[in-house]
Amino acid sequence: MEVITVNSTPFTDQKPGTSGLRKKVRVFQQPHYLENFIQSVFQQARLQGKTLILGGDGRFYNRHAIQVIVRMAAANGVARVLVGRHGFLSTPAASVLIRKYHAGGGFILSASHNPGGPDEDFGVKFNTENGGPAPSSFTEQVYGISKNLSAYRTTTAADIDLERPGTAQIGAMQIEVIDPVTDYAELMEALFDFDLISSALRDFLTLRYDAMHAITGPYAVEILEHRLGAPAGSVINSTPLEDFGGGHPDPNLVHAHELVALMNDATSAPVFGAASDGDGDRNMILGRNFFLTPSDSLALMAANATLIPGYRDGLVGVARSMPTSAAVDRVAAALQLPCYETPTGWKFFGNLLDAGRITLCGEESFGSGSSHIREKDGLWAVLFWLNLLAVKRQPVAQIVEEHWARFGRNYYSRHDYEGLDSEAAQGVVEHLRGSLDTLPGNSFGDYIISSCDDFSYTDPVDNSVTEHQGIRILFTNGSRIVYRLSGTGTEGATLRLYLESYEADPAKQQEHPQAALGQLVTIAGRLADIEARTGRGAPTLIT
Repeated sequence: MEVITVNSTPFTDQKPGTSGLRKKVRVFQQPHYLENFIQSVFQQARLQGKTLILGGDGRFYNRHAIQVIVRMAAANGVARVLVGRHGFLSTPAASVLIRKYHAGGGFILSASHNPGGPDEDFGVKFNTENGGPAPSSFTEQVYGISKNLSAYRTTTAADIDLERPGTAQIGAMQIEVIDPVTDYAELMEALFDFDLISSALRDFLTLRYDAMHAITGPYAVEILEHRLGAPAGSVINSTPLEDFGGGHPDPNLVHAHELVALMNDATSAPVFGAASDGDGDRNMILGRNFFLTPSDSLALMAANATLIPGYRDGLVGVARSMPTSAAVDRVAAALQLPCYETPTGWKFFGNLLDAGRITLCGEESFGSGSSHIREKDGLWAVLFWLNLLAVKRQPVAQIVEEHWARFGRNYYSRHDYEGLDSEAAQGVVEHLRGSLDTLPGNSFGDYIISSCDDFSYTDPVDNSVTEHQGIRILFTNGSRIVYRLSGTGTEGATLRLYLESYEADPAKQQEHPQAALGQLVTIAGRLADIEARTGRGAPTLIT
């Protein structure tokens, strides 16, 4: 093996977001662009003599990137690389492997729920030795290195064979191509009652799981069909494709339209439906003609956790991202559990999990997880719900409605304005920030503003402070509006608008969310001057 140093010039746009560095494929295809970022991570992570986990969601450019990273790992002194066969590795499975094999960290090649293909998106995220996304302190150091990097280290080694399990060697570094599913599936079997779920699947529990031609296809087929015995074909769109079959691998009511249509079909809908995203960390849960919001799903999990083998001893605490509804807060209060409100980004849950302060956590953006790993986990959430259904032997809607009757319903919706002019989107937020001191006390019909702020979070574990995480408008009746710019896109800006109101009366809990939140929608647009400032009269996506 010959180690070579390749001269390059620094890039100024390699600042990682909440989930790594995401750009259009054509950006990553620039000479030295991918290599410079990987070298910056290697210099910060100090992986000499350690094990590295490597894989991705199968999108376009993954295979090329894996070969680049393997060669650079050898040149940077990594002792061993574990890479998923075909280059496949879901984000949750990568966290499992990092933790199980005590790795120094791992590269996950994905742009999550963003589209894939030669003209679409690619991403690189580094997870640290706890199995979770690198904290802000780490990524800031990586960004600082990238702005001054003038060379990277690689080797002249040939590409490795990703198509079959086995071992290879580049210099002193060992490469193991492993089955990407086995270790993850074994952990799921330890957490959930597979025998009970299998019995329910033979008895009454029919299901359809949409893998959206993304990474969870092989995982879902192995676990749901092979190990649990769901009929062949229960998993649809199960083959990972570089362009996700031309679809958008985001498990929501718009993009998972095939599954949604099936679940709303009065004659053929199964009992349970679910979908996951590009890299397998998000989930959508459906019953017959019933959509379960991620916020409610988290609350239901917390309320019923002791029915699941892996959590029968109870929870130590729960956490949610700030934009996520307060439904889980009410469960935590009833169970006398600590409940934390964090900024968006799974890395903020990581500190709480590592410190033993929480067991369950979740985000409104279709993500939920627990202390079993340090990532959100789409298939884990699906198995949690299958286990719960097998115990309760009730439809999804009935379980949820009984929960609302006990804890009340948090009507909730998110309105996304995608692809906005970045300056216009930032202008909306700056306008709101400038109004914070004058808004309290203002009334809008039945709604009176009690307080408002630009959310700031002080981490209770390391005392780090994270500011400017979203504008919160709080009303005297417990309702709220949140405005936040998203960091997950690759072009333009996305303004997310979150709306929430609480209803304790079971007789008033069956209204359509958009109708129940109608007044808040009008108020939100008026407060932010969204149409005037962005030219958009309606959101791109409503969930």
